[in-house]
Amino acid sequence: MAMTKERKAEIIKKYQTSKNDVGSAQVQIALLTEEINTLTEHFKVHIHDFHSKRGLDRMVGRRKKLLSYLKDTDVVAYRELIKSLGLRK
Repeated sequence: MAMTKERKAEIIKKYQTSKNDVGSAQVQIALLTEEINTLTEHFKVHIHDFHSKRGLDRMVGRRKKLLSYLKDTDVVAYRELIKSLGLRK
């Protein structure tokens, strides 16, 4: 269920803003989105997993805060990111 090292490295490489970037808002949002999507699939099978549901809620909240920060600081990067991740209409 956990994200593999290869998948994580692939996401970081795709969304990093510079060569050594592993912690920018874009990278964090992309990683959180991947985990949220994985957990969403998990809940389709395990409907009564309420403990993991709390973790999912925390991830969604953290991603929301990061998206808000990115929107306030760099609107162009924000628009590109939500388009590439398919988060909004």
